[in-house]
Amino acid sequence: MDFAFTAEAGLAGLFISSFLGATLLPGGSEAVLFALILLHPEQAAAALVLATAGNTLGGLSTYAMGRWLPAPQKPAGADAARKEKYLAALRRHGAAALALAWAPLIGDALCAAAGWLRLPWLPCALWMATGKAARYGLVAAGAGMF
Repeated sequence: MDFAFTAEAGLAGLFISSFLGATLLPGGSEAVLFALILLHPEQAAAALVLATAGNTLGGLSTYAMGRWLPAPQKPAGADAARKEKYLAALRRHGAAALALAWAPLIGDALCAAAGWLRLPWLPCALWMATGKAARYGLVAAGAGMF
């Protein structure tokens, strides 16, 4: 059987992988982007845009889930001071903190917390996209795009 990995199929797979990689589901969108650029260098710019868009939309879905949670109340319990410290830091830095939404472990939590804290969605989306584009730009540079 002859299976051809077309650029179009690769771009679609990259978008899906990058979207899922920004949710709580695991994903290896960086590896998909790297491979796609190596196999189809003529599609590098489109791949970079689609990876960023998919990953940003995935982050916004986590943000939306945070918005569905009840509005935050004053933390209670034994670790209330620690929780309030983290929430105060996110409020202080606001949407700009979402430039780190790409980071493993904390990225999903930042997106959900931004929604939960009712931070404005447009600045959140722009900061998410900025951080994610920078990360994918580094992957693309490693694949020889720049």
